[in-house]
Amino acid sequence: MTLATVPASLNLIAQTTPLIDVRAPVEFVQGSLPGAVNLPLMVDDERHQVGIAYKQHGQQAAIGLGERLVSGDTKRARVDGWLEYVARQPDAIIYCFRGGLRSQIAQQWLADGGINRPRIDDGWKAMRQRLCQRIDEAASQPMLVVAGLTGCAKTTLINQLSNGIDLEAFANHKGSAFGRQPEEPTTQIDFEHALAKRLIGLTGSLVVEDESRQIGNANIPLTFWHALQRAPRIRIEMPLDWRLEQLRRDYIEALEQRYTARYGQQEGWQRMRLQLANALERLAKRLGNARLQRLQRLQGMAFDAHALGNIQAHEAWLAPLLTEYYDPLYRYHLEKQRDNRPVELHVGDWESCLEAARQWSA
Repeated sequence: MTLATVPASLNLIAQTTPLIDVRAPVEFVQGSLPGAVNLPLMVDDERHQVGIAYKQHGQQAAIGLGERLVSGDTKRARVDGWLEYVARQPDAIIYCFRGGLRSQIAQQWLADGGINRPRIDDGWKAMRQRLCQRIDEAASQPMLVVAGLTGCAKTTLINQLSNGIDLEAFANHKGSAFGRQPEEPTTQIDFEHALAKRLIGLTGSLVVEDESRQIGNANIPLTFWHALQRAPRIRIEMPLDWRLEQLRRDYIEALEQRYTARYGQQEGWQRMRLQLANALERLAKRLGNARLQRLQRLQGMAFDAHALGNIQAHEAWLAPLLTEYYDPLYRYHLEKQRDNRPVELHVGDWESCLEAARQWSA
């Protein structure tokens, strides 16, 4: 029986095609295709044993071991998982690492159950090549960078635009020492794949937030980063009290909601408090001991007040953190770039920068 294939194409991602990843869980967590579900042919230990057999005794020995490991009730459970998913998603397509043996076996076992589904030619590897290529291509598109001091709601502005690229969302990190989120951090591969997915269909201008190359655990791909560094920019200027309100919403209120939604009220509160305390501690060398201790006291007092319902008390430590650390650091980097700084097209408040970004995009 000829097992059907489909070419590796970004259309599969753009059309949100349901995808069955039959690789082992350890491979899946390192990086998957957008929209894929992991229903492995072999779990991690089985894959490890088969890999050893392949290296020591060759392909046929590995295949024979795999057939013995995934047989009987184990095989029926794996096939049932695929059949149940295809019953819910009848357009599902199968892939493994190179579109080879594992996806073909899954296809054949499904066909034995009366279901014929194609696999992706050359599998995950070919799809990843196309996703990375899309990022490289985007580096040659017109790009505008939104800059500004911490707390200027740059991400919010980006997300008001149909051509905005929210890199922090793809990294699941807000881009500073305080930017960690309750969920597991995004892997480098998943960050790149999410960015590429967003870029599919965006063939014109792009608007991106000014970022360090590293956002959490992820690095912006080099070609895209170089383009971002060269691109013209607009700069948001907002007063301190406005910025403090934004920070309180993003780094306190929203973070507390995410932690409590994930862990419950009590544990979520403790985890959020620990995260923010650790974030301050990570700045110890840059802040200096005296300043760190002062900010830690203010932060502790703010959490005590927060527990009693006064969430605005956090501004007592956020304000000096901005004025004594983040703002001078930002201005220092601007001064360093004075001779080769990219063109600044507009400097103004948040609303005027949003309008400037829209006009530039048009």
